[in-house]
Amino acid sequence: MKAVIQRVSSSSVMIDNEITGAIDQGLLILIGIHENDKREQMEWLCNKITKLRIFEDEDGKMNRSVQDVNGGILLVSQFTLYANSDKGTRPSFIEAAKPDKAEPMYEEMIEWFKANTDLDIQTGEFGAMMSVKLVNDGPVTIILEK
Repeated sequence: MKAVIQRVSSSSVMIDNEITGAIDQGLLILIGIHENDKREQMEWLCNKITKLRIFEDEDGKMNRSVQDVNGGILLVSQFTLYANSDKGTRPSFIEAAKPDKAEPMYEEMIEWFKANTDLDIQTGEFGAMMSVKLVNDGPVTIILEK
């Protein structure tokens, strides 16, 4: 499982010119699910994300988590995080989980965040063509893989 985590001052996702999810301060998380991923990896990643201290404290040090600042999470599925471009110029996505595995795991992530945090959890739509807007705060971008 691979996550690109961006600290944002705002972010939104649109499908067919309609906003389907939006947050103010918080985290935009692009999530890629590998064909071999298990629930344990998903839970580890979710737990790590909620505790990741990448928001500034009163001294300007990254010392606060998204929970500490009462931020939001915008979770967007993105199978292209498992692109392999080693050969040729057309990426292969063979390592990305197929939709029948990836979609339930993505839904489990959403439910994990809702059940284990008091944060505003917003999402994209699995498999949809989306436009994602963000104002990257910092910029701060962290990549986690488990």
